[in-house]
Amino acid sequence: MRKLWKSLLTSSAVGSAMLFFSTAAIAGEIGDTVVAADAEQETENTTQQQVMSQVTSVSQLSDVQPTDWAFQALQSLVERYGCIAGYPNGTFRGNRAMTRYEFAAGLNACLNRVNELIATATADLVTKEDLATLQRLQENFSAELATLRGRVDGLEARTAELEANQFSTTTKLQGEVVTVISDVLSGSQVNGGEITDKNTTLGARARVELVTSFTGKDTLFTRIQMNNIISPNIGTPEGNLFFAGDGTNEAFVDALYYQFPVGEKLQVIAIANAGAADDLTDTVNLFDGDGGSGALSTFGTRNPIYYQMDGAGLGVNYDFSEQLALSLGYLANSNNDPSAGNGLFNGGYGALAQLTFKPSDRLKVAFTYINAYNQELATGSNRANVSSFLGGVVQGLTGSDEASPIPTSSNSYGIQASFAISEKFVVGGWVGYTNARSLSTAEGLIDTGDVDIWNYAVTLGFPDLGKPGNLAGIILGMEPKVTSSSIGQLPKDQNTSYHIEAFYQYKLSDNISITPGVIWLTAPDHNENNDNVVIGALRTTFSF
Repeated sequence: MRKLWKSLLTSSAVGSAMLFFSTAAIAGEIGDTVVAADAEQETENTTQQQVMSQVTSVSQLSDVQPTDWAFQALQSLVERYGCIAGYPNGTFRGNRAMTRYEFAAGLNACLNRVNELIATATADLVTKEDLATLQRLQENFSAELATLRGRVDGLEARTAELEANQFSTTTKLQGEVVTVISDVLSGSQVNGGEITDKNTTLGARARVELVTSFTGKDTLFTRIQMNNIISPNIGTPEGNLFFAGDGTNEAFVDALYYQFPVGEKLQVIAIANAGAADDLTDTVNLFDGDGGSGALSTFGTRNPIYYQMDGAGLGVNYDFSEQLALSLGYLANSNNDPSAGNGLFNGGYGALAQLTFKPSDRLKVAFTYINAYNQELATGSNRANVSSFLGGVVQGLTGSDEASPIPTSSNSYGIQASFAISEKFVVGGWVGYTNARSLSTAEGLIDTGDVDIWNYAVTLGFPDLGKPGNLAGIILGMEPKVTSSSIGQLPKDQNTSYHIEAFYQYKLSDNISITPGVIWLTAPDHNENNDNVVIGALRTTFSF
């Protein structure tokens, strides 16, 4: 019986203390910490700066009323067990949450009191009323305790899983596989030649990426890629598929860069390999998904002037405010070649400056300038890719086995915009102008001169069409077209070809999406004598 009596005594006092301790004032145990925690008491007189001594009557607590539901229980704790103290201003603040430190201090004070009571063997300390109070409190808080227990168990399980499966303490492993079935569905003749690449093909692009952070704010990005997808060859760069590769099954380091902040407003990115304009700045296009999502075509992914940048280099982004940002960047595409006419500064390069204006969450506008040497637009007509076209002219005149690009320089200007009319309808587009100049006569075989090239597009996006995560898109535009030329061997494009693209990206799960789409080219290569061409593609993207 004596053991039972001690057990009941301990359970009553300790259990009551756990539920009713003052959240900041446990006599003597918290001391000056309580005063510091309660900042509003700094203006009280000096006698209230110290923790009040043990409360001997519940009436000493000004904010405890007889009508409070726990009044009787609190009165018993104060007057029978002496485990409760109040704030220096004589309040209890029973509705405020306690900290773990406060709980520990209060529990210690009460345990000391319990030990005193046990040692003195004071009689009649535990009553039926005390046990009834404990039972009622346990019943009242049973739901909250069960909920808290479940949350703690769930958190422990998730933490254990993360610790067991983490790839590295600083590195995240992620990846993507894109498979594409494509074919030319319509059209036979382009530039007097027969389109022979009209077989249905299946290709894949596989990427494994390591995203490492050393400080929590920086990023070291390493990507290994294999890509055997080939775009249908229709005799013009128009309609190229953005995710197309070199057609081989060789894996290589496709991208490598390190991005880090300098202060709160400046971000710096150092790119060692396979950099692109979208690594340096925002291309302001809802459909720019880097081939794994969004547009299917190279033209539909971003303004073609951005394709005049690739390779290794440096970029900075400075945020003047949340509404205005400046991007500067330089990329060289033969940075690792020490031979004449190559290297980081003597070979092909692209230098970018862009001002991005975001007056609201719904509207974004960017003004872009790119100066480039020996770089091309990768889309549009054959003539719009000046270096390659003139190299082909020289090859035809000399009868050589391989066409060598002619050195060129260019200045490009672009305006890109995107406006969300609603959460499920986004209108965007761009206009791009390029002035390219040939820098060599190829020993008198061709002229030097200037070429003006224009392109534009309007995009209509329908996010979450059908269900969250889906994306439908329509792209209407004109791929790069030579509108004027002072080079005799490179006449301007006589007609206008229109690019019409539609796709529907359907989210099968969080890790799988499927995107059917078509690309319709009217008068390919800006030549109305050519057949209209329709390209179909079915893209499936797996991500992990």
